[in-house]
Amino acid sequence: MGKYEVLLERLKEKENVCIAFSGGVDSTFLLKAAKVALGKNVLAITVTSSMCPERELNEAKKFCYNLGVKHILIEADEYSVPEFIENGKERCYFCKRGIFTKVKAIAKENGFDFVADGSNKDDDNDYRPGMRALRELGVISPLKEAGLTKNEIREISKELNIETWDKPSMACLASRIPYGKSITREKLKKVELAEEFLLSKGFKQFRVRYYDELAKIEVLKEEISKIISISQEIISKFKEIGFTYVTIDLEGFRTGSMNESLKGIKVGEDIE
Repeated sequence: MGKYEVLLERLKEKENVCIAFSGGVDSTFLLKAAKVALGKNVLAITVTSSMCPERELNEAKKFCYNLGVKHILIEADEYSVPEFIENGKERCYFCKRGIFTKVKAIAKENGFDFVADGSNKDDDNDYRPGMRALRELGVISPLKEAGLTKNEIREISKELNIETWDKPSMACLASRIPYGKSITREKLKKVELAEEFLLSKGFKQFRVRYYDELAKIEVLKEEISKIISISQEIISKFKEIGFTYVTIDLEGFRTGSMNESLKGIKVGEDIE
């Protein structure tokens, strides 16, 4: 039995599942699989917040509508969580715990026994304190349980004609702010506007890291020459957004680059 079939069987065993749906590659694939396995016994909940670009929210709404899945939007209210604003190394733990507590409550109100997230097997290979919050709350991770990696999810998504199969990886905008630097709506909005501009220029996989007056751009190494070729246009736009300086990371795009500053923490480790 292949991993996708294992996933479908695991979902069928649950009888009804609420999917925490961000609209990214993993949660989109999971929602589609849940619809195949459970039919109408599926609920999608999407959290709205300043951490998520408006474009992502609109795409999530459209997918649920086309799939015929009931879709509920809830506000994250992340700025009521001091640990989120302070942006310590356990920020993700406190944020996830607050958000998924709400998701579980809404799911229960709608008669759903299980809440699932889109974590996959590869998520064990990075520092992700939010995973501990999910375990504590009893949130299930069917993709991880089925042993599915990010590449496998993309491959199967392509076979199933799921439009997000080649969608660039996305992380919440808060991940663009260095640990220890406070998070504000204004900072995240600057990052969102800067990234939307790069998207409009044809870049797909990138990040804009926020360092006060400086914006550090990460693109794929093979696209560094391209971004240099339009550097003056980028500088002009970024200054309009509110940055004073703009730089390019010569190491190129890599997920979790902010975690490189966390000395002494092993990959995949949760801080207790």
